[in-house]
Parts: sequence; structure tokens; C-alpha cells
Amino acid sequence: MLRTPLTALALSAALALPAGAEMSDAERTEFRAEVRAYLLDNPEVLMEAIGVLEQRQAEQQAMGDQQLLADNADALFNDGASWVGGNPEGDVTIVEFLDYRCGYCKRAHPEVAELLARDGNIRLIVKEYPILGEDSVTGARFAIATKKVAGDDAYRTMNDALMALRGDMTADTLRALADENGLDGDAIIAAMSDPEVNRIIAANRALGQRLNINGTPSFVFGDQMVRGYVPLDTMEQIVKSLREG
Repeated sequence: MLRTPLTALALSAALALPAGAEMSDAERTEFRAEVRAYLLDNPEVLMEAIGVLEQRQAEQQAMGDQQLLADNADALFNDGASWVGGNPEGDVTIVEFLDYRCGYCKRAHPEVAELLARDGNIRLIVKEYPILGEDSVTGARFAIATKKVAGDDAYRTMNDALMALRGDMTADTLRALADENGLDGDAIIAAMSDPEVNRIIAANRALGQRLNINGTPSFVFGDQMVRGYVPLDTMEQIVKSLREG
């Protein structure tokens, strides 16, 4: 039984007749039998063909992503609303799409922070991208409202706190979270209903859809799109490759 569509595709190609060949039924049967026997004796050839196909598909995907990023550069890097951390003048820019209810976002959060601590020449842009239900939306609203009411430093504090939060994101919980960190919880809760908060979330969702982002976390490293969790060592390698050109 074929295990993957790629295997089926490669096997179909291998069993196809040569282009323009005219064979009798007997010759066609013999040819296919010879190809089948060869593949059974040399299965590594099939795996090699699959590897080449996957590499070509990955290269095509990367080229498509680069065009998407170029087409949406202003929304990604200069929207005027997203929080910017790290070194605002850094030579490498990372954009992170996150959801406060996402387990992999919580896992990535300290690793992104460690990357910024190790490398003082990275600019980080955070896009609130709530896709995991109403609590996700509530968390995103609260984070954006915090930035609006209390500024960038307060946003960073609440971003850390929301990533560490394990309970439900109720108004009382979020108000207490703000108060515990020396912020005006009532003012932030009130600002969550500001139309500008809705606009920012809607803009981020539209941007994510244009970039074919279906999950969190998702990252943009310069001109490269990485969908899904990325461990610290891989992030460092990507940054290094960007600098090396």
C-alpha cells in the first residue's frame, strides 16, 4: 500500500511509458515489468526521486512566500500599530504572529526572548493573531488595549504575563493581572472596546490570510516565512544565514 501521495506520484512516473513511444501490448507489459523489477531491486531510486520532488516543491514555496512578503511589506514591518521590541534599529527583523491560548506560542515565548537577549541586533515585531476561540480574542484585545493605554513597556509586561497565564481570560482575571503589575486594570478593560482595537485585529487577520498563515506561532525572518514553532537554535541559524546573505 502506498504511504504518501508523493510515493504514488513517483511510482506512476516510473511506470509511465517513454514519451512518444509506440509499443505493442506485449512490449508495454514487458517494459512495465522491467521498470517494476528495477524499482523493487533499487528502492533507493524511488526515495531519491521523492527527495528531489520535495526539494523542488519547497523551493517553489519559498519563492512564492518571498513574493507574498514583498507584496505585504508595509503591513508587516510598518503598520504603526504593532509592538516593536528588541533593537528597533536591528539589522534583522523578525515578525511573530501569536495567540495567547496557543501552547506552542507559550513554548516559543522564552526562546524568542532568549534570542533577543543573546543578539542585540534584532528587531522584533509582534502581531496579535487570535485564532483559537473567544479567549484568544479577549487576550489580544487586552494586549492591544494595554499598549494603547499605558505604552510599549506595559505591553511587554502584559505580553509576558498573558503567555504565562493558565486560567480563563475573564475581565476580572485580566483586571487583576494588570493591577498586580502596577497598571490601571479598569482603564485597560475599558479600552478593549475601542474600535481601533477591532481594526488592528481585523488587519492582522487579513494580513495572515494573505500570507497563508493558518496556525500560530508563525514567523517572518527578513524575507523568509516560517510557519510553526521554531526552536532557539534554528532561529539563530536562520538569523545567521540572513546576515551572510
